[in-house]
Amino acid sequence: MAGEAASALGLSMAVLAEDPGDAACAVAAEVVLGSPLVEAELRALARRCDVITFDHEQVDLALLAALKEDGVVIRPGLDTLAMAVDKAHMRAVLVEAGVAVPAHIVVETGSGDETAGAVTGFGAEHGWPIVLKIARGGYDGKGVWVAGDPAEAAAIMAPLTGTVLVEELVPLEAELAVMVARRPSGQSVAWPAVETAQVGGVCREVLVPGRWPPEVIAQAGMLGQQVAELAGAVGVLAVELFWSRGQLLVNEIAARPHNSGHWTIEGSVTSQFENHLRAVLDLPLGSGAPQHAQVASVNLFGGPAGEDPAALLARGLAIPGAHIHLYGKGARPGRKLGHVTVCGDDAALVREQAWAAALALGTPRPDGLRLPEGVS
Repeated sequence: MAGEAASALGLSMAVLAEDPGDAACAVAAEVVLGSPLVEAELRALARRCDVITFDHEQVDLALLAALKEDGVVIRPGLDTLAMAVDKAHMRAVLVEAGVAVPAHIVVETGSGDETAGAVTGFGAEHGWPIVLKIARGGYDGKGVWVAGDPAEAAAIMAPLTGTVLVEELVPLEAELAVMVARRPSGQSVAWPAVETAQVGGVCREVLVPGRWPPEVIAQAGMLGQQVAELAGAVGVLAVELFWSRGQLLVNEIAARPHNSGHWTIEGSVTSQFENHLRAVLDLPLGSGAPQHAQVASVNLFGGPAGEDPAALLARGLAIPGAHIHLYGKGARPGRKLGHVTVCGDDAALVREQAWAAALALGTPRPDGLRLPEGVS
């Protein structure tokens, strides 16, 4: 999607990919095969680029620092990436700045009884169940566990290595997300806060502006911009928020275009992908204002039979208003394969049409999420 935005602006994108079948390779002007964790391969990409930017957090900060020392332009910068890569560091920065986050402690695995005692003590203070998160490497629900008692926590912790975030299981009223784009020269643009729905730690739908009072949406937007400034973000930064007990809590950040911003392709004046490219190249940013009163975006997932949604494209396109994006990934059960967005004036109707298209494309009905009544 970033490659499509680059093409429209007359920009050329080189992609570092570990597999020539990766979806971005189909739209990249140049493909460098390799891993971002291998110095020689990352340097091969750097030789072809004016700016290096990212679509995930699985990076080596020390390696990137070495490239920066050699004059490679890396955006977002290392301080921002450090927050996105390490959840424990991110929480420490936010707490120091007075930003509300879930109650938590940080523990190191391998400390035996000391770690077990800290986890058990946290659960006794804040109540069971609790949440355990690896500080680095987790995404889309991976690396996150809910433990109902000390024994279950000990079993989860046993195979883990490194730093673990231990936090309260927040009683959620809503999950929100804010996207902010910032240039090195200081200009910033924010899209309105959106309501998201997660199932198993994976985003299933995004509603714009969502079903929460305007004052909550406005407060979320201001908090998102505050976090982006704290992080010194360059490019797009996503801020995931919990609305709980009348308070907004920052859950996580992502220093890249994000699933909660895919709606911007059809739904806003400027998409998150275009503004990310503008930002990292220090070009004037476009407006993030919505172009429609209501937008619903639903993620597409592989069904139990592993059927490719591309084979069902005609069914999806038959749904009025459906904008379908397939990512070119190999289909398998539970894999995120694309998304569909519907824009309009009626909140219930756009959500119904988005889900109708998703189901027509083979996405299974998610457990624990109530779908619109008109979706069969």
